[in-house]
Amino acid sequence: MQIGTFQTLKVDRLTDPGAYLTDGREDVLLPTKYIPVGTRKGDEVKVFIYRDSEDRVICTTQKPFAQVNQFAYLKVKDTGNVGAFLDWGIDKDLLVPFREQKNKLQKGQWCLVYVFLDEKTDRVAATAKVGKYFDTEPLVEEGEEVDLLIANTTDLGVNVVINNRYKGLIYENDLFHDVLEGDRIKGFVKTIRPDGKIDVSLRKEGLENLELGAQQILDELKKNDGYLPLHDKSDPEEIQSLLQMSKKNFKRSVGILYKKKLISLQPNGLKLL
Repeated sequence: MQIGTFQTLKVDRLTDPGAYLTDGREDVLLPTKYIPVGTRKGDEVKVFIYRDSEDRVICTTQKPFAQVNQFAYLKVKDTGNVGAFLDWGIDKDLLVPFREQKNKLQKGQWCLVYVFLDEKTDRVAATAKVGKYFDTEPLVEEGEEVDLLIANTTDLGVNVVINNRYKGLIYENDLFHDVLEGDRIKGFVKTIRPDGKIDVSLRKEGLENLELGAQQILDELKKNDGYLPLHDKSDPEEIQSLLQMSKKNFKRSVGILYKKKLISLQPNGLKLL
């Protein structure tokens, strides 16, 4: 049984304490309260394997927010004399021992952690010292669609975890809509720097996005009687507020519309032709 992971096991027998599931070599108890209604001997059940408070290997059909070898953004549920306990999505809380905290975690605080299997105790635990778990040689390409875990906000923008492997940053001017810490969303690799750091955008760069931006401007013009009070001198924040796009993308999209003779450039805005 691989502790800290999801596994699909077969029901070997049903007892008063619960169902005993097997992988063909070992058995593990699924307590009665977690058994899906109608489960019978021989059925297959997807479960999460972990150790309970009495150090027994046990399983649950509840789904934790992360399993071993994954990053997660979790809330501190409580603190104690061994560390901080995180709300992990299952009945048993996830421990961040004091030695795995950069700064002492407080109840109610949210933090980015990496989930691991403690070799000494054979228990699932978490660490807030996540830096050493990021890969520093990116195996992604610029323009590639990636999975993002939204972490903390900084003066530059928002830190993210890319594909559960790399550390990345969405600069503030690339945030076209609000994101929440802990969100899991899609994004695109914008730039891979010589030092391996990765800049991410929530929109795909290139012609496809520019055409999308051009259509968006057209739609706004039609909704506003053929006129928008935006131009190449407009404040980037004003453009983002009205169109949810960067000023760079706005200027390129306007260029597409102008070349197609769909708009005219007025002193203080755009006019639909």
